Amino acid sequence: MKDSDIIQLYWDRNDRAISETSDKYGRYCKAIAKNILENEQDAEECVNDTYLSAWNAMPTHWPEQLAAFLGKLTRNLSFNRYKYYHAGKRGRGEFALVLDELADCVSGRDNVEQEIDRLQLIEAVNSFVADLPEIKRKIFVCRYWYADPVSEIAGVYGMGAGNVSKMLERVRKQLRNYLTERGFEV
Repeated sequence: MKDSDIIQLYWDRNDRAISETSDKYGRYCKAIAKNILENEQDAEECVNDTYLSAWNAMPTHWPEQLAAFLGKLTRNLSFNRYKYYHAGKRGRGEFALVLDELADCVSGRDNVEQEIDRLQLIEAVNSFVADLPEIKRKIFVCRYWYADPVSEIAGVYGMGAGNVSKMLERVRKQLRNYLTERGFEV
């Protein structure tokens, strides 16, 4: 079913919207949640929460890209659950590693919003990512948006895990410099 048809089902308040969304994007959403949470049951719950959030949001919002809309909902819900479970301590797993890798690009992981205007930071990072060469941009997004393991990224792009890690390290350094040049404290 086309995305516009699925969105119309949401707007029509037709329960079939959920099953169509699950059929088309369930695996995609679950992969995002599982990469962050590393727990099957929590990932399932976040995916179900994604469907509820989509149901609540769509009578007034028509997403331009359904996959991106659902991915963002899933990622945010998963990240909130992750923060809840790991409040006051560093958790283990891929998402904790992703946060550690980016720690030196922005100051105070937990108080970034207190130190700088969040929207300006988002705009700067988006601008930086948009200017990256295509392969670096795709690898950066796989790692830091979807929290994909380095070994999985390496397999997808036919590279060694060490090469992917080194590329990401260089891109993080470029990001740190980019943000510093624009007045962000890193």
